[in-house]
Parts: sequence; C-alpha cells; structure tokens
Amino acid sequence: MTRTKPSAIDLALIAEAGRHEVTVTATQLERWRQQLWLARAKNSLTPDSATELRPDVVQRVLHLAAVSTPGRSISWIAWTFWAIDDTAESATRLRNALVAALKRPLERAGIDIGQVPTGDSDEAFHAREDIAAQLLKNRRSPRRDLDGILRSHAAEAGVELPPARTVANIFHRALTEPGARLLVGGTDNVSFDDVMESWAKAWPASTEVIDLIRDAHREAALTGVDLMAQSPMAGGMTGLVRAVEQAEDKALCAAVRACTKASGTLGTLWAREEVAARAIPRLMHDVMWDQWVRVGGLAPAGAAGEAAIAISTIQYLLTPHWAEDLHRFQSLMEALLAAPAGDPSP
Repeated sequence: MTRTKPSAIDLALIAEAGRHEVTVTATQLERWRQQLWLARAKNSLTPDSATELRPDVVQRVLHLAAVSTPGRSISWIAWTFWAIDDTAESATRLRNALVAALKRPLERAGIDIGQVPTGDSDEAFHAREDIAAQLLKNRRSPRRDLDGILRSHAAEAGVELPPARTVANIFHRALTEPGARLLVGGTDNVSFDDVMESWAKAWPASTEVIDLIRDAHREAALTGVDLMAQSPMAGGMTGLVRAVEQAEDKALCAAVRACTKASGTLGTLWAREEVAARAIPRLMHDVMWDQWVRVGGLAPAGAAGEAAIAISTIQYLLTPHWAEDLHRFQSLMEALLAAPAGDPSP
C-alpha cells in the first residue's frame, strides 16, 4: 500500500524534533494520533497562524519520542496524555484502560469478575472465599516490602530512619489473605474484626495502635457511621470498577493527572541517588509514605505500575482528604528535588 506523503505540519514537527537531536518519523506521528496521544495535525498550530507550531505539541512529540521503544507499550504514561487532553474521547480511553488494569490480576487467575456471586447467602459467601483462594494460589509473599528493604539497608549503613507507624511488611501472608477476600467479596466477606486480627498477626507490636483504631470505629458506630463501608474496598473489585465507570470525565482526568504526576515525580526523585538519600527520611515522616508510597507510589512501566496508578486514582476519587494529601506530598517532593545539596529545609 502506498503511503501518503507527510503533510507540511508533519514535516515541520519532524524538523523541530531534529533541532532537539530527536528522530521522529511521519509514521510515528500518525500512530500517536491514532492512539489520541498527540493532537491532530490541523490542531498543531498556534491560533491565527498557518505555520507556527504549538509549543505544547512540540513538547509532546519530544516526550513521546523519549518514552517510545519499538515493540513495547508506553504503559501508564499514555494515560497521562489522555488525562491532560481531558476530552470526552480521551476520557473514554482512560476509563477503559483503568478498568482493564483493575481486572487484570483476576483475569490472569482465571477469574471473571462478572461471575463472582453476590448476596449474603452462605453459598455465595463460600463461593467468594473459594475464588479468593484461587487468586492466591501459587503466589509467594515477599519477605520485605519497600519500607522493609530501605530500613534493612539503612541499618547496615548505620543510618537512622523515622520509626515505622504501621506493619513492617504489607505483603505479609496474614494481610494478603484477607486482602484477596476483600478484593473478591468486599466487606461482605471480611469484617472489621477480621482486618484487626490480620494486623495483629502481621504486626505483633501494634496492640496500642489497634486499640486506638477499634476505639475510633466504635465511636463512629455510635454516631451511625460505618467506617468500613467508607473504604474504597467495601464493594470489592466490583466496587472499584464501578467507581471508575461512574466517575465524571473531568474528575477522572484530574485524578489521573495528579496520580501520574506524583508517581513520575517520585520516580525521578528515586533515580537521583544524592537526592533520594536525603529525601527518603523526610518522606517517611509524612502519612503519605504509608498511604501511598509503600502501596503503589513507585509505579513501574507495565501491568504492576498500571494497577498501582489505578488504585491511586480510586483513592483520589473516593477517600476523604486523600487528594489533598497527595497534592501536599507532591509539593514536598518538588521542594526536595529543587533544594540544593545539603539543604535540609524542605
């Protein structure tokens, strides 16, 4: 099939990329447009100009060229572009990608979320328990999570870190088992007492913390508030998917913009060893270390990173004050990246 000659706009974009020592082809530009990662050619010029390229379009081309590798997906970076553009069409692509990322772990275990029994009958309860066991089949729990690995290395180097505020390993088997049951059946299958018992097993020194949490839940219940029902996990995977499907386009795009920006910033900070060494202790002091960094803040390219961004997005949409905390944490990370070496002020 004969290819159409590159348009004048495409030739201008290719030339502009070349001025930045970046090689881009007309085929790449067309592929990026088909994926809605890049503005259509007719929308690539500044208003009231027939020749001047929009600076943001040029920057987008350079960014896409930097992250594109033949034969490999650019993963959740693509979500960033859809969220930034914030159109009805890009929001649909974004929504579909988030739902696919959420369902993927169950699908890989041979589980169809649409076939998970609902209701409070004994039969439905036990069927969901069996599905949760299937989800965990042949899965090994790492001995340490990110926090544990950092603390181990710090101890070897004689570096003092802030004391831990929660479980030493979020992948502890005592947590992953009820976690799988929550994912499948939500709070229909896992009670508040189940959660507290699993925490006690995973974190034996947490008696005082658990007592405080029990008191908070008891006081809330006396006012008619069920704190477990407010959790994003209350409805299990079905509830998570529903949250994404029902979110308004603008809210969904805003959530993904914030979460991908935060994970990108954290990744940049992590990659700069001299910055990370002084930043990590400061980040550990913040509640978002446990609420976000440890449970998916560092999002690699691929399925694991996409699942992490999807869960962060749901937290942003549903958990009270979580969005505000993430924005505050974003400002902290940016300040730490910008601070001169040896400056402890952030």
